[in-house]
Amino acid sequence: MIIRPHSSLPITLLLLSSLVSAQFNCHVNVNSLNFNLTKLAGEHAATRTRITPPSTMDDTLRFDLCADLKPQEGVAEADQCASGTRACFTKVNKKDGQSDRVVAVIPLVQSSSLNPRSTALSSPKGLALIFQGPSYPSLPSESPIPQYLNLTLLCAETASGPTFLSYNGSMVDVEWSHPAGCGVGDSSGGSEDENKGGEKKERVGSGIGWFFLVLLLAIIAYFALGAYYNYTTYGASGVDLIPHRDFWQEVPYMARDVISHLCSSVRPRRASARGGYIAV
Repeated sequence: MIIRPHSSLPITLLLLSSLVSAQFNCHVNVNSLNFNLTKLAGEHAATRTRITPPSTMDDTLRFDLCADLKPQEGVAEADQCASGTRACFTKVNKKDGQSDRVVAVIPLVQSSSLNPRSTALSSPKGLALIFQGPSYPSLPSESPIPQYLNLTLLCAETASGPTFLSYNGSMVDVEWSHPAGCGVGDSSGGSEDENKGGEKKERVGSGIGWFFLVLLLAIIAYFALGAYYNYTTYGASGVDLIPHRDFWQEVPYMARDVISHLCSSVRPRRASARGGYIAV
């Protein structure tokens, strides 16, 4: 019996592929801000049309940040990016009376080399992602140029479609307003102290509110129980139901005496017109 060793190359490649894919899982943390880009999952497209008489050129970027692009049905394999691509840039030349001609197919983001540079934006708020793809063209006879995808996510309450801004032969610039561009978390150390101060003020305010609420309930209970006692014990009715009625009748007079005393204490005394002499 001959035991043949199994090659470990397929397993190694599988583990390596899983490790590379785990480098970017659509969750970005930068400057203490967390960006959840899973809301952007799925295939999206940004296009622009350039007029080049007698034809036009359509530049199209297809991308999926969280997964590989699916092959396009009805499109030749040579006219689309290979499998394992997350962002594919194509140029299509169109001319009246002739079939569309694909003149360039450029992979900008590939799962095998995911390592974007991320930067949190402050004004306007958002996130900038720069992906580096393989050089183009890949032919050894040509001078290859490194390719990049610069995706700018702007913080917005409502989502809009991605906008194709420019391509300079090396970098595709795309801008996208989306709630996913709003980071979650504290970006400054002083905000934590401000939050603590706000919590203290809220606690003080809530304590005063509870005090007056309890005081009001106590007053209501006092009058209700006193009226019930006077009714059941003495058979009182009307104003006689008020507990300690005589005391409450004297309260306005006591308040008037107190106010009068305070006013007389504060009011300056008038000087005598006789200059201090007393008549005999």
